[in-house]
Amino acid sequence: MIRVVTGMFGADIPVDPTSPEAKDLIGQELAKPEYQAAKPTWFDIASKAVLDWFGSLFRGPGGDAGPVLLIVVVLLIAALIVAAFFIFGRPRLNRRTADGRRTVFGTDDQRSAAELRTSASAAARSGDWVLAIEELFRALAQGLDERTIVTISPGTTATEFAALAAAAIPTARERLLAAARVFDGVRYLDRPGTESQYQQLVALDADLQAAAADPTPVGATAL
Repeated sequence: MIRVVTGMFGADIPVDPTSPEAKDLIGQELAKPEYQAAKPTWFDIASKAVLDWFGSLFRGPGGDAGPVLLIVVVLLIAALIVAAFFIFGRPRLNRRTADGRRTVFGTDDQRSAAELRTSASAAARSGDWVLAIEELFRALAQGLDERTIVTISPGTTATEFAALAAAAIPTARERLLAAARVFDGVRYLDRPGTESQYQQLVALDADLQAAAADPTPVGATAL
């Protein structure tokens, strides 16, 4: 004979587990709301099954998830890289227009060296030395880029370009660096340009057009 404690039935009741009466008493007790509320719901059972399944995917033969998880992460990163390659195309350091021209010291300016020189001459005739200097320095840089003596990109600064051009044409080193300082001064420091500075750029541009350079192009990295 087994005695069930009062915590379940509220009194000491001798219960024979084999008797129908005992089974009915136990069934009635387990049917109470507090016991039913403690039973796992179908959502609890389904959630546990899904979590167990995901866990099994990341467990290796020895039960260690580390190696399997690392492989999954590497494959995911590789898939993202491949997707980006197909969506955005191969990364390019130099942005070109359809006719092969690059932007020079400004992403909105896609004119050729000849067009920039024409604009510089027009500004000089009107006495706008600041604009004349800016346009002619861009023409100078664009001209070397078109000849593949120096490769420039939208992020190349005037000083960086001058250093690269000087490496390709050493005889013009000092004048190139001086021209970059003049360009930065009128472009970013609000310094007034002068006719003398413009004429020095005209002479430099003419000499660079006639200069022979190292046959290996010098590339500029975008900043």
